[in-house]
Formats: sequence, C-alpha cells, structure tokens
Amino acid sequence: MTANPFHLAWFLQGSSAQAWGEPWTGHIGTTWAQPELFLNMARSLERACFDYILIEDSSYVGESFGGSTEIYLKNAIAVPRQDPSVVAALMTQVTSRIGIVPTFGTYAYHPYLLARLVATLDQVSGGRIGWNAVTGSSDFAAMNFGMQGMPEHDTRYDMADEYMEVVRKLWGSWEPDAIVADRKSGVLVDPSKVHAVNFQGKYFSTRGPLNSGVGPQGQPVIAQAGGSPRGRRFAAAHAETIVVNAKGIDAMRAYRDDVHKHMIAQGRKPSDCKVLFLINPILGETMEEALERKETRQRMANQQVEQRLAHFGKVTNIDFGKFDIDKPLPDHVTTNGHQLNLEQFRTMAKGRSIRETMASFNAVDLSIDLCGTCDAVAARMGEVMQEVGGDGFLFSMPNVNRRTLAEIEDGLIPALQDRGLVRKAYEHEHFRANLLAY
Repeated sequence: MTANPFHLAWFLQGSSAQAWGEPWTGHIGTTWAQPELFLNMARSLERACFDYILIEDSSYVGESFGGSTEIYLKNAIAVPRQDPSVVAALMTQVTSRIGIVPTFGTYAYHPYLLARLVATLDQVSGGRIGWNAVTGSSDFAAMNFGMQGMPEHDTRYDMADEYMEVVRKLWGSWEPDAIVADRKSGVLVDPSKVHAVNFQGKYFSTRGPLNSGVGPQGQPVIAQAGGSPRGRRFAAAHAETIVVNAKGIDAMRAYRDDVHKHMIAQGRKPSDCKVLFLINPILGETMEEALERKETRQRMANQQVEQRLAHFGKVTNIDFGKFDIDKPLPDHVTTNGHQLNLEQFRTMAKGRSIRETMASFNAVDLSIDLCGTCDAVAARMGEVMQEVGGDGFLFSMPNVNRRTLAEIEDGLIPALQDRGLVRKAYEHEHFRANLLAY
C-alpha cells in the first residue's frame, strides 16, 4: 500500500450527447441539453471524495475524416458541445468541496478575458476552480476565431508561456487583503492594494488591473496534459496537476520522473504537482462478468473503427479517410496536433493496418488494464501506484451514464477506501489545498 492515499479525478468529455445510442443512456438524444446528468455526476463524485472533474472541450465541429462533418454529426462525435464555463458554474452550485476544472484554449481567449472569467468562477465556487490550459491543436478551431490556422506546435507553447505570465500578473493585480469593506470609513477597496499590470510582450499586451477582484485561491489550480517534450516543459513550469495516458507502469514512472526533472530545473518542487494517469476500469460482480463486459467493449470497438478513427483524426489533425485503412499508416504522416497520441498509435501498430491498430487502440484500457471485481481492481490500483510512486488516477470513461457513476461511487470507491488508498473526507475548503494535502 502507498504511504499516503492517492488522488482521483474524472476526465469528462464535454457533452452528454456523445453517449447517444449506447446502452443505459435513456433518452439522452433529446435530454442532452439539460445539465442534470453532469450535476448528478458532480454530486456523486463529491460524495466519493474525488479531487476534481476536468471538463474537456473543443470549439468546432470535426471534419477531419473524409473532409466532411457528416460522420461527426451523425454519430455525436464531440458535438454538440456546450460552453464549459457555464457547465462548470452550474456544477459548483450543487457541490461544496470538489474541484471543477473547465478547459479554455489560450488561442481563443484574450488573457484579460480568461483571467476575469476564471477569477469569477473561483469566486462563485468558494475557491474550487481550476483551469485546464490548452494551446489548441486544430486549424478548424483556429479558423472559427479568425485565424488562418494554428501556429506551429512548439510556437504555441512559446505563446502559452507568455500567456501564463500575463494571466498570473492579472490575478496578482489585487493583493489578497485589498477589499477592506470598512463601513465606518466608507471604503470598500484599498486603492493602494490594486495595481496596474501594463504588460507588453511579444504576443500579448494588457493594461490591467482586473476589475473582478481577487479569487479565494488567489490564482486557480492549473491543469495540463503536456505529452510532447515541449508540452512537458510547459506543464512542468506551470501545472499543479498533469493528466497523461502513459502505456504501462514503466512508461508511467518514466513520465512522472521526467516531469519532476523539468520541475526541479525550473526551481519547482515535484510535490507541488500531481501527475494523474488515465484509466478506464471495467467492473463486474465476478471476474467472469467483468471479462464479458470487456469483450463486449472490444466488439463494439471493432464495429466502430471509422467513428473511432474520426475522433482520433480530430485530435491529431489527420484525415484517416484519405488512407486505405486496411494498410499501415504511411511513415510520412506527421501532426501539428497531439504528437504523443500519434506516437503511441505508431508504437502500437507494429506493422499492422490502420484498422487493426485502431480496433485495439485505447478501446478497453488506457494507462493500465483494469478489469475485474471492485476489490480486485482496487487492489491492482494500489499495486500500480506503489510501483509508479504516485500521484493518482484520472478516470476517462467515455459516454458516462448513471449506471457507471453508481458502480464507481458505490462499488469501487468503498473498496479503495477500505484499503486506505483514497480519502474518506476532504481535508480543506479550497481545491488547491485538497490537491496538495498529500
């Protein structure tokens, strides 16, 4: 068993509509616009004492398969998508301790707008907001904001480094005790404790100060998912939690060690950032039932290769509809999108065709294979954390439904708690304090 409990979070794909057509999703095709499922989720995961929910997002309709939006629209692949700030705000109002982490792209928001939005969310949540900082990856998304396309991969991170400098200065433009609310003197804000920013950089400029006031945490928790070498350096410089899909225990440990090395080089303590590894556990009353559900999931993956390639193409900016999917992916194919995903796909292919590779790629597992009874899966999670060294897991279970939530909250979590592997109660009021409590 690990010396301390490990952390848990949930990677929430940003629309319940994508569960349309699958078992146990009710009438999601007509009720998806109402947030009740996601509000139920927030309540459920708070009862289970999760650290946070990360709300994934994209700001365009995919057309990376066959140069058409058709497969995306017909199959609800990452569409419709609602604005994550609205969903996040609603989630905060039905919870009191769990962290809520919406995704916002640095290419889509001016730093002032982003800093003000996130500070406001932190205020209305009582100090429980994070920001999943992404640099963007799709030219289609860039075009929606008046750009010709995305800048080159590493340049986006150079821009994001400056972006982080700007928003931190804006969040710091109010000293923590600037609001004095002195009724006798009639002074609400001490003017000497609110400061202009006057930032002029290579990519961004702003005058400041923020007009929204300081957030309870001072600054939000920064989440990141840097997988490429440049992305890892960015995450090591700024993130307080990193989410990663590293294949197998050796890769998980190597990723965490590499990020810690970069953090130390930048003057940060490794304990100030929690690395969470993506998992997708398959649970059953018995091992036989769990294996049967795993086989069902694999069979569905085999039947949905084109849909899954369309989703993968949306992430990597590769139109797999241009290739013969019964042949291997040509060696010359590169991406200005998510480089780690393409690298993992090639590693897994081992000369196999695109169809064969995609049928098994992330179909039934993510960082590690977790399949069995709640107790067996809990035990395995504890063993893996001990071998990796920490810091926890991020559930990435697509097409979430109420049945899935019940299995986690009422099945797996008690098994983990009984083993002393996860917390039974929150230690603190604010998100950052809970995340860094151990």
